[in-house]
Amino acid sequence: MAGPVLEMRSIVKTFPGVKALSDVTLTVRQGEVHAICGENGAGKSTLMKVLSGVHPHGSYQGDILFEGEECHFRDIRASEHRGIVIIHQELALVPFLSIAENIFLGNEHATRGLINWNETLRHGTELLRRVGLSDHPETRVADIGVGKQQLVEIAKALSKKVKLLILDEPTAALNDEDSGKLLDLILELKNQGITCIIISHKLNEIRRVADSVTILRDGRSIETLDVKAPETTEERIISGMVGRDLDHRFPERTPHEGEPEAAPALEIRGWTVFHPIDQQRKVVDDVSINVRRGEIVGIAGLMGAGRTELAMSVFGRSYGRYAGGTVLKDGQEIRTKSVAEAVGHGIAYVTEDRKHYGLNLIDTINRNISLAALNKVSQRGVVDEHEERQVAERFRKSMNIKAPTVFEPVGKLSGGNQQKVVLSKWIFAGPEVLILDEPTRGIDVGAKYEIYTVIDQLAAEGKAVVFISSELPELLGMCDRIYTMAAGRLTGEVPRAEATQEVLMRQMTKDKEVTR
Repeated sequence: MAGPVLEMRSIVKTFPGVKALSDVTLTVRQGEVHAICGENGAGKSTLMKVLSGVHPHGSYQGDILFEGEECHFRDIRASEHRGIVIIHQELALVPFLSIAENIFLGNEHATRGLINWNETLRHGTELLRRVGLSDHPETRVADIGVGKQQLVEIAKALSKKVKLLILDEPTAALNDEDSGKLLDLILELKNQGITCIIISHKLNEIRRVADSVTILRDGRSIETLDVKAPETTEERIISGMVGRDLDHRFPERTPHEGEPEAAPALEIRGWTVFHPIDQQRKVVDDVSINVRRGEIVGIAGLMGAGRTELAMSVFGRSYGRYAGGTVLKDGQEIRTKSVAEAVGHGIAYVTEDRKHYGLNLIDTINRNISLAALNKVSQRGVVDEHEERQVAERFRKSMNIKAPTVFEPVGKLSGGNQQKVVLSKWIFAGPEVLILDEPTRGIDVGAKYEIYTVIDQLAAEGKAVVFISSELPELLGMCDRIYTMAAGRLTGEVPRAEATQEVLMRQMTKDKEVTR
């Protein structure tokens, strides 16, 4: 067995009011894929930022040894000089520069300040081939998908002669096909002698590519396990992450078929939307769905099926060019031409992209929670800050948002806690219909269960819930009925009793066949 290439000993990192890491120890062997998992806020990303110099030497306690030498990294450039490269969850590419320009940004092939473009393109082509991309290196990054952008980031790391590659939630924004390609590439890099650390909540991915897994909980290292050992089950890993056994991944739920004699809380009829740029292409094509009070109705589909486009266009025409269709609430047609109109009719939309559309990251928890319903904490147009703070405190406790105070900037929270703030914002607005778009994307199993419980409680209170998810087990565990979409059209409606992953996948891959 190869010896350690990295040792992190007794790492302690403190932020004002929060001890993010407390006596964390990590050992990574040469040439292995080492996974790190833990709940949101467990300290995974903070530990890697300490390692890569984002948090420089002197801002933490403890020792870092790389290739047997003690290291004091002052910044990212210093760690990259030793061959340690980190790829963050939010990709650091410049969209309007070419692939080659991004790969060598800050590491240009230049002499006396003049870039050698022939060498740049030649070397860029070699690196793209190495990561399995056939795109021309002069292609703009804005013109390729997220999956390819992730591979460009790895090519960028390879250009720096990487020895230890750190990937933070590398598949969080990828579909199944792109995720599979990326995982295959990680295994290929391992065969080439590159050591990898992968942070992931997806336990099936950890079992596929990792040799060892270190579990963090509440800023402490709990244990390191051999992934291939028979005793390293998903249940064992989850128990280490959350500090307790999770007997069920989803809350116990009594299926609710709605009140057949009552009009649906939300009904969408014949909804059609064109792409915002390619205005000849339908992204939502004559879709009709409904959800009754107390129901959780799922929408399943592969990437590009039109699920998010449907949700955003219904919620105030936030996406694309409206071409037809009606929205009814409790049997009465309503107008939802703007977000304000949709909210006024009791419709809320929890976006899949919480960082761009769901939150103001530079503002505090309390301001974000009150944002969609300022009238509830205002008098004559003036916000009552005491009332706003009380509301935020109530949600901080009831939603278990891990933050020292409600005045903490939302951008400093972990992904799971940010998602809880988004949900709190819309729950406070008091909607009757909630459209949830990938509400648990990028968060750990413990936080997922908490959010599932909140969603289940909202349905029990009589709210109508539309649940969009790429994870079929999640839809099967939470929903009363599931609609399937493909290429912008509805392809099926499956009741809970008949729903399996195989049935849903068949419906999701139908070619423009509509079942009503």
